Amino acid sequence: MGLTKTEKFTVQQNEMAVMSKALGHPARIAILEYLLKANGCICGDIVGELQLAQATVSQHLKELKNLGIIKGNIEGTSTCYCIDDEKWEAISETFANFFSRRAECADGCC
Repeated sequence: MGLTKTEKFTVQQNEMAVMSKALGHPARIAILEYLLKANGCICGDIVGELQLAQATVSQHLKELKNLGIIKGNIEGTSTCYCIDDEKWEAISETFANFFSRRAECADGCC
């Protein structure tokens, strides 16, 4: 297997790639949308909402939690997940800054 050569890229480029990868699955986007709408929920609610297997949902929750965009608190035998507001803002700002940059084609070719 080849090396990724991440050291050849800036810290910001690597961080944005990690964010993109974590957000790069429709189930994870659906989970985030559900958490935004519900303002917190129990994992079982997410399974019912997405109609995916518990193990699959747990894996997607793990990826989002590793990114830091969600946090979870154990309540009895369930875990309650919610959006981490500070990380949400940081990620939102990162992507907003990236997409606000636009090069103009000098010779009108594009």
